Amino acid sequence: MKYILSLILISEGKGMAKVAAEVLEVRGCGKCSAGHRPGERLEFTVDRTPAMCPWALGALLAPVAVLLHGGSFPWAAENQPTEWCCPDPTDTVVFRLSRVED
Repeated sequence: MKYILSLILISEGKGMAKVAAEVLEVRGCGKCSAGHRPGERLEFTVDRTPAMCPWALGALLAPVAVLLHGGSFPWAAENQPTEWCCPDPTDTVVFRLSRVED
């Protein structure tokens, strides 16, 4: 069954920052139950999130918010993409998050 969820994030007049989430791989049997596939690219802004699996969205919202608001992670060099996974224990989807500069 395919689960899709789209949320609207509240913005306070921030610029048009964007974060790209690219699906790198689906571990396990190689098939995501929500239909995500390697090579798929999803885009987040301060105003919108893409329609995607709600479990994956929940795993990505915090790191996406950090990147959207100019933050970084101590283990990654400035503007270096980071990898994050959905919580599916058998068919884990791996995403690469990167800030997109306009």
